[in-house]
Amino acid sequence: MTASQWGPITQTAWVVEDIEATERLLSRLCGAGEWTRMPDIEFRDGCTYRDAPADFTAHISLSYIGDMQLELIEPRRGENIYTEFLRGGGPGIHHICFEPADFDAAVDDAEQSGNAVIQRGDMGGAMRFAYLDAGHAGVPCIELAEIGPDMRAFYEQIKARSSDG
Repeated sequence: MTASQWGPITQTAWVVEDIEATERLLSRLCGAGEWTRMPDIEFRDGCTYRDAPADFTAHISLSYIGDMQLELIEPRRGENIYTEFLRGGGPGIHHICFEPADFDAAVDDAEQSGNAVIQRGDMGGAMRFAYLDAGHAGVPCIELAEIGPDMRAFYEQIKARSSDG
């Protein structure tokens, strides 16, 4: 399976140290619309980081430019790929996200092709995700995501608010 078979790129994500400042910057520089901030999202049950159970929190903020979702992640507690990224070089673009038609097949294919899954999770049916190590491709990670119907509806509300702003 090639990357194009993983579906469209639907998101560009930054890991940041100051979510509010980055929201303002991306709105001013890139024309991002209204941001929807979700504080202290917990990643534990159903989530792993480097093959061990995960236990961390992060502030997440979402906006859109057209159909492209912008995500900001500010890690708050615990070890994860986001804290690892900040320690390694500071804030910046962290990943792009593909939404494959068959999430399980895409993750299996990635692993069989030697692309390590360094963080993954199942957010109670709302979404599943897997981050692949992609440093060799010039972006730290590639995310594969399966978005459930309730989360998709939530994203559509955020997109509508972003467009109205």
